[in-house]
Amino acid sequence: MDLVFAGNAVEDWLIALGVAIGSTAAMMFIRAFALRRMHALSQRTATRLDDFVTKMLAKTYLVFLLAIGVYLGSLFVVLPDRYSLVISRVAVGALLLQLGIWGDTGVRAWRSQLLTQGDGARKASATILFFMLRLLVWTVAFLMLLDNFGFNITTLVASLGIGGIAVALATQNILGDLFASLSIMLDKPFEIGDFIIVGDALGAVEYIGLKTTRLRGLGGEQIVFSNGDLLKSRIHNHKRMQSRRVAFVLRVAYGTSDQKLALIPQLVREIVSARSDVDFERTHFFRYGEWSLDYEIVYHFKSPDYILHMDAQQAILLEIYRAFERERIQFAHPLSVVRVAEPSDPAGGWLPHSMPQASHLRH
Repeated sequence: MDLVFAGNAVEDWLIALGVAIGSTAAMMFIRAFALRRMHALSQRTATRLDDFVTKMLAKTYLVFLLAIGVYLGSLFVVLPDRYSLVISRVAVGALLLQLGIWGDTGVRAWRSQLLTQGDGARKASATILFFMLRLLVWTVAFLMLLDNFGFNITTLVASLGIGGIAVALATQNILGDLFASLSIMLDKPFEIGDFIIVGDALGAVEYIGLKTTRLRGLGGEQIVFSNGDLLKSRIHNHKRMQSRRVAFVLRVAYGTSDQKLALIPQLVREIVSARSDVDFERTHFFRYGEWSLDYEIVYHFKSPDYILHMDAQQAILLEIYRAFERERIQFAHPLSVVRVAEPSDPAGGWLPHSMPQASHLRH
């Protein structure tokens, strides 16, 4: 005759106990194995995701595993409905708490990764933003726990929703700048010390806060942008420039011989290509101007440094000037030819052959 305890055979209780202990031990083994593998993987890679997973797995508690094991073991015995409900709710509650711990650990690990570099102002802004993220994680976990244990959270959620909408409408500009600050911190279109151009304002970034970003202009003045307006603008970040494309126009006087016009591209190529810090691209006679023959010169300077770029451009322009003097090539300057009509001139104007010859024109 089988022994019966609390409506179940002792054999069933032993099976339930074995399932509870075995499943808990199996989950602990899987956790330890996964933690060891992820830790080894994080040592070999430079990505952040495996570091986050390692820290989250390390925060898996035995109480959670035991609650899941007891729930699995309870499936092998017949219990009163109220006891089954309590066990299932405790197991789900433990799962929700563990998810909240994982989420909180992930947010803190993310914060630690982002704050390894940066100034004090950015760290303070990031601390506030990540505190809000952690608060959101635990608020959601708390509401789900209340719902799991049978509390009616509909009214509470509705009240929070109405209150949240009211607060959001009252502070929409501040919240917009706040989330823009978060976007700047995560996407990093610029950092402290970068030289940027925004519209007609330019300067070095010296502060990135929750609501505003401040530049130090070339004249020494401070330029303040709201973060929301800043992200809506087109930003030119000159610090991240790898090389600088330089294009300028040489204007040669009309009357220059065709042999000398054909010689100019070769002269400019030799001058620019002689420099090791410059990559020559092209020189072309590209336009008949109103008072000049125009050549376009394009090259790439191999450094973003503006002072070095200007030094190189000055040296190139001086060499071009010296070469033009040697070859007796004349630079053009604005020139207008005015001819006063005489009584004997035809009313319709002068014929083409009556115009002054190019050799008689001097700049």
